[in-house]
Amino acid sequence: MKAKEFLNRLQHDEIVAAIRAAEKKTSGEIRVFISRQEPADPIAAAQQHFTRLGMNKTEEKNGVLIFVAPRVRRFAVIGDAGVHRRCGDGFWQEVAAEMSGHFKKEEFTRGILHGVHKAGELLAQHFPRRTGDRNELSDDVETD
Repeated sequence: MKAKEFLNRLQHDEIVAAIRAAEKKTSGEIRVFISRQEPADPIAAAQQHFTRLGMNKTEEKNGVLIFVAPRVRRFAVIGDAGVHRRCGDGFWQEVAAEMSGHFKKEEFTRGILHGVHKAGELLAQHFPRRTGDRNELSDDVETD
């Protein structure tokens, strides 16, 4: 599927609202990135965009990126060192499997919303919001 078609099918406002709601409960940062490229390795591509978006610069190393490459029908969910240390590979595999189920049914917004919700729950558990926390990164859906 072309990235433009994928982007047109997404409910951007719902995704941004879900990110904002999740981030009200945590000091963590959640981003969604839709790639127009055709990466052979979505995890490597996600890691590159993670750095490019400045997600590796959060104070507590608690950023999560949902990366989707619709042209090759691949995606990745990755977290910074602080998040990964607390949840391990099993969490990412579980979230990816659940999102994949939605994507297979072409429920793209629902799949992304599910990923945002699960990431938000994990971040709230391990990185609860504190007085003075600020939104370090944009909540908008990004694309290249």
